[in-house]
Amino acid sequence: MTEDLDAETLAFAHRMFDLARAGATDELAAQIDAGLPVNLTNDKGDTLLILAAYHSHPDTVAALLSRGADHTRANDRGQTALAAAVFRSSTEAVRALLAAGADPAHGNPSAIETASFFDLPEMTELLRVG
Repeated sequence: MTEDLDAETLAFAHRMFDLARAGATDELAAQIDAGLPVNLTNDKGDTLLILAAYHSHPDTVAALLSRGADHTRANDRGQTALAAAVFRSSTEAVRALLAAGADPAHGNPSAIETASFFDLPEMTELLRVG
């Protein structure tokens, strides 16, 4: 719980989430390799993977997946990394997540529902052919 963490620890965690948002793949990967939990989650349930996918950083997505990031995790609103990547039309991130076994029907809204709702036919096709 965040109330149990000191200011320095919280600042470090916020910096790690910022690295995922910015696509700072090498620095984030080094932190994970040094012991940072790959499935670190913020107060909204967003994982590093969800943030990297939402901000269209396919290299960061791939690096997190290769280090064991859980693509099945959903944030507090039910959104998955795959749905986030679809929303952003990040073809390479979608491909990486599908290759890792991400389920297009998982989440609320799911990646399939996201592609349909936002009228993203290229994403719908990519999800269909995997």
